[in-house]
Amino acid sequence: MPSHPKREVFIQGTTLDGRTFRPSDWAERLAGAMSCFRPDGARGRIGDFIGYSPYCVPRVIGGVKFVIVNEALRDLEPMAWDFVMNFARDNELQVSDACLLPESSQQASK
Repeated sequence: MPSHPKREVFIQGTTLDGRTFRPSDWAERLAGAMSCFRPDGARGRIGDFIGYSPYCVPRVIGGVKFVIVNEALRDLEPMAWDFVMNFARDNELQVSDACLLPESSQQASK
């Protein structure tokens, strides 16, 4: 039986009343705090560059900062998921859901 696609949550750097959230590096800070939560087997080695977790990444979309949080973070560490969601709620940030769709076999072969 195929598993359901993982949901992604987009935390927008705009408050519910339309103000730009500050400080300007909030997305990088939040994603940086979650950088240690990685898929099984993805271990850092001495000399590796510091990077973001694939489950919590900062992005700029249309000139607005976002943090995109994959539902897999909740499966891996529920307290980390709660931290990120509570951050968004406590700071009254706009949040929207999306769903990752699997690539079709035609797209995958291109």
